[in-house]
Amino acid sequence: MATGQLFSRTTQALFYNYKQLPIQRMLDFDFLCGRETPSVAGIINPGSEGFQKLFFGQEEIAIPVHSTIEAACAAHPIADVFINFASYRSATASSMAALKQATIKVVAIIAEGVPESDTKQLIAYARTNNKVVIGPATVGGIQAGAFKIGDTAGTLDNIIHCKLYRPGSVGFVSKSGGMSNELYNTIARVTNGIFEGIAIGGDVFPGSTLSDHVLRFNNIPQVKMVVVLGELGGHDEYSLVEALKQGKINKPVVAWVSGTCARLFKSEVQFGHAGAKSGGEVESAQAKNQALREAGAIVPTSYEALEGAIKETYEKLVEEGRVTPVKEVTPPQIPEDLNTAIKSGKVRAPTHIISTISDDRGEEPAYAGVPMSSIVEQGLGAGDVISLLFASCYVLTMVPCVSGAHNTIVTARAGKDLVSSLVSGLLTIGPRFGGAIDDAARYFKEAYDKGLTPYEFVESMKRKGIRVPGIGHRIKSSDNRDKRVELLQRFARSNFPSVKYMEYAVEVETYTLTKANNLVLNVDGAIGSLFLDLLAGSGMFTKQEIDEIVGIGYLNGLFVLARSIGLIGHTFDQKRLKQPLYRHPWEDVLYTK
Repeated sequence: MATGQLFSRTTQALFYNYKQLPIQRMLDFDFLCGRETPSVAGIINPGSEGFQKLFFGQEEIAIPVHSTIEAACAAHPIADVFINFASYRSATASSMAALKQATIKVVAIIAEGVPESDTKQLIAYARTNNKVVIGPATVGGIQAGAFKIGDTAGTLDNIIHCKLYRPGSVGFVSKSGGMSNELYNTIARVTNGIFEGIAIGGDVFPGSTLSDHVLRFNNIPQVKMVVVLGELGGHDEYSLVEALKQGKINKPVVAWVSGTCARLFKSEVQFGHAGAKSGGEVESAQAKNQALREAGAIVPTSYEALEGAIKETYEKLVEEGRVTPVKEVTPPQIPEDLNTAIKSGKVRAPTHIISTISDDRGEEPAYAGVPMSSIVEQGLGAGDVISLLFASCYVLTMVPCVSGAHNTIVTARAGKDLVSSLVSGLLTIGPRFGGAIDDAARYFKEAYDKGLTPYEFVESMKRKGIRVPGIGHRIKSSDNRDKRVELLQRFARSNFPSVKYMEYAVEVETYTLTKANNLVLNVDGAIGSLFLDLLAGSGMFTKQEIDEIVGIGYLNGLFVLARSIGLIGHTFDQKRLKQPLYRHPWEDVLYTK
């Protein structure tokens, strides 16, 4: 275990399993603290490479994306912190791979539910190789004015309120991430603030313990006092008791163990964390508080009295001249995102394309002002829809923001003819745009016919670096389902002789939703699986014929046909509106250094 500071103003990290919000929060914290370089050196997204655009203050930057941990570590040898946002299923393997890299010194595991046996292996390897594991089931940690992990300390408003943009004199360690936020606020009210704060996580076997971090704080000159928040269950606090008794800690320690209310219950109580369980008397909050008090820690009589104990201890250090008041600084203003500013009415921004034929804003596409789900619910046929839309030069199955439509619009505005404009849009159809129906049908069929479980199918695709076609949506989630998918499924269950492929796709969705709530079955996946059921259930095709139909791109042909109608509509729309030559605005381009 490390014996001093883990982080500094130059610390850089590798972020595993891309999540936009926590990375942006890290970069905003960097800017708030006046860091010269971003704390996120690279992103690791298995199966993906390239760049992700994010903001560093006012400036937009491109952060490299690597497909493997080894490649990322080789490309960024200075990055010594590994922030792991993998699910509990893959957190152990990725964390161990990171620990085995010579450049990585600290691994933070965010996932909950990591098997205890796996955590023990990580702990053993880390301790043998003098590395630090924070978590599992942690929000992370923070060094005020220097570096923070992921979502630690919450929103920017909370960070500013708790004065975490500049260093204080208090070292803080807790099992709970949520209670860490509460204590950061408390400590900021009655002291000069936090120097470093760590949430070790609430599992039975944390990668590093309360005492590990208190002993580190004891060796950091800037830390003048320590605050510890433990909880009932387990024996972690007793290692801190032994360290105090042995004189290994010479700085004031203010401690409180939560869970004293457990005695009010007649039976054993499991609180929020896996390790917070009211076991025997020695694991009770009362016993731990008493042991800490007898060992020399400053332990109040209740949680409500904790703030007063922290204040009294700090003021005594000030009186003794051991703490120098921190000069307050005004943090820079974090620029507001354009979308947020527009919604709040603070700014207005010009648009660059006019479309009168469709609208893909909001929850679902609308054509002639009619939501797509309404068209299906009313049972309108293709002729009804085309008649409805063409009355005002409106079309079916095309919205202006997708790449095919954009290409057609740009070509039409260049004065080209209908065929040229149509073809420019059709040429974008392929593996990244429009090929999902064929791919979804092919992969779902192959997996089902082989008897693969959803777990085996998804994980095999992940090992190949292939995203599951037909799964995932930019807007829809488990809490906000796509009405088109629901309507298609309802219709198939009522009218198809068999829906085995569709039900398999739903089982795959059930598994992928355990990874992220936007990994839902999308309309491409629904159509692909239902066409398989239609072909198989009709009794008119052999297995070989069905394989051939899927293999030659027949389903994609339907996509091309529908898209062609939309692209033709966009061509006429631009010409009717007499739109000028399109030029992309320079402020929308990231010019890299």
